[in-house]
Amino acid sequence: MAKASAGATNPYAKTGVRIVVAGDRGTGKSSLVVTAAAENFPTNVPPVLPPTRLPEDFFPDRVPITIIDTSSRVEDDYKVAEELKRADAVVFTYACDEPTSLERLSTFWLPKLRKLEVKVPVIVVGCKLDLRDENQQVSLEQVMSPIMQQFREIETCIECSALKQIQIPEVFYYAQKAVLHPTGPLFDQETQTLRPRCVRALKRIFILCDHDRDGALSDAELNDFQVKCFNAPLQPSEIVGVKRVVSEKLPEGVNERGLTLTGFLFLHALFIEKGRLETTWTVLRKFGYNNDIKLAEDLIPSTSKRAPDQTVELTNEAIEYLRGIFELYCTDPEGELGPHEIGDIFSTAAESPWEREPYTDVAQKNAFGGLSLDAFLSKWALMTFLDPALSMENMIYVGYPGDPLSAFRVTRKRRLDRKKQQTDRNVFQCFVFGPKKAGKSALLNSFIGRYFSDKYTSTVEEHYTVNVVDEPRGTKKTLILREIPEDGVGKLLSDKESLAACDVAVFVHDSSNAFSWERATELLVEVASHGEDTGFEVPCLIVAAKDDLDSFPMAIQNSTRVSQDMGIEAPIPISSKLGDLNNIFRRIVSAAEHPHLSIPETEAGRSRKQYHRLINRSLMVFSVGAAVAIVGLAAYRVYAARKNSS
Repeated sequence: MAKASAGATNPYAKTGVRIVVAGDRGTGKSSLVVTAAAENFPTNVPPVLPPTRLPEDFFPDRVPITIIDTSSRVEDDYKVAEELKRADAVVFTYACDEPTSLERLSTFWLPKLRKLEVKVPVIVVGCKLDLRDENQQVSLEQVMSPIMQQFREIETCIECSALKQIQIPEVFYYAQKAVLHPTGPLFDQETQTLRPRCVRALKRIFILCDHDRDGALSDAELNDFQVKCFNAPLQPSEIVGVKRVVSEKLPEGVNERGLTLTGFLFLHALFIEKGRLETTWTVLRKFGYNNDIKLAEDLIPSTSKRAPDQTVELTNEAIEYLRGIFELYCTDPEGELGPHEIGDIFSTAAESPWEREPYTDVAQKNAFGGLSLDAFLSKWALMTFLDPALSMENMIYVGYPGDPLSAFRVTRKRRLDRKKQQTDRNVFQCFVFGPKKAGKSALLNSFIGRYFSDKYTSTVEEHYTVNVVDEPRGTKKTLILREIPEDGVGKLLSDKESLAACDVAVFVHDSSNAFSWERATELLVEVASHGEDTGFEVPCLIVAAKDDLDSFPMAIQNSTRVSQDMGIEAPIPISSKLGDLNNIFRRIVSAAEHPHLSIPETEAGRSRKQYHRLINRSLMVFSVGAAVAIVGLAAYRVYAARKNSS
């Protein structure tokens, strides 16, 4: 099974490999290079060779190699460093008859490479094998094992002789192979196991090839896999041989239906162990994986061509597919998906996207970390809203069967929504502003069912919560709350388009604290002014938090005056501590659904509008006057023409 064909096309491989040869003076660098290119030992070798090119048909991968010889002179150290930084792979040489040159690898050359922060495969080559003392009984493995333990970047160690033509081509074959088919992304040398991302990719490939979804690759499915990856079918005897090898080493790797996932992974570990990395890489690349074992970027359609006030949402088809995924993996009688089951869903992705910020703790969970269907879909909605490319990539990983673009829709521009006085969006983002200790975090926590805590923790970074809001008419909308720390408002508003992504803004203040109210009002004016200046006005609501405490004097009078002056709704009292939220989340969604209402107007904005009205009125009067004059002139000309003709 899986014999990689010579010259197999690889759209993600390099078009050329640059190999830099370095080492101490007299270790055989130049002789090694000349002998590889000319296939005979040179009589006169210059101190440093010019770049040497091996043609593309030199090795089976059909990728040309450029070999860079380097100087051993101290004064050329800078040039050597620059060449090492440009290398795809590095060959370090030592002389088999000079033990000190081997010591120099671990004391000088390999540390030098690390100091330069060059992270490429290294091939260690012992030259002048023909000159080694025959009485030396220590094997290459014994000599190199401690060095390879210390320097994991070493891919291969090999001994050669340019004079005797021993293993010269192999040096550059291994160097090229280390670049085109690297070990690091696939295999952990220390634990001798496949790396997690490699396992995830191979699991996805297995599932895609298991057409009847019975958990095993039948003979026909194995053959289809072989043809897809290697353009050649398997003979029946070869299939029998593959399954026999697996079953002898790993009985659970084969069952009556065929090769199991365990057996499939074992086979690839076996290929890698035997140095046949090109086999596994051919499979990965045939299924669209790049050298980082992630789906290649050109396989993920872009939704980046959109205006700042347009967002991306999941389509109904995508939501139904995710609903089916939830039901498939959910085994809990309460209908909630546990952390282990969520891990299973993303076990074919490069990694679980929800194990990193901002997705780790944004949705409502049960006591065991489980998610309801609404919470599961909410997290997908948030990921799609914040990072459509990541969401699309993971939709592909979890097996979405259709065109990836059919899973996503770009919304209409918010400015157009305001003109039409309606929106067709299903996902809304609400910016939550307010001074410190106003109750912003408590509002976000209550949105996802977290218990109220009297312990205060200052918010220094933006964070999100997301949930589904049920509307009176039975529909559901997804609401994203984005808390903006007080200290982060200036940075946010320094971006002209910062409010383009906002459907509604909420300004929270501590209703028992006059200073909190004043600061919230200042923030409201700042945000409203920014919206007026940029054209990205947003509906705004004022939230009077901590309604369980006594209000400060003049609270009602001040808040009524401000809300009336700015033309928005009066403050909405809530108490997160008592759980009395006054339908705040439904009211936020309602404000977002009516994008032309609840938009605050500042004094500067009002003056600007009056000025524009005055200008427009003047232009209209001028236009009417000009029109009357033109009509009068035309009438006079008609009259004069008739008079002359008579």
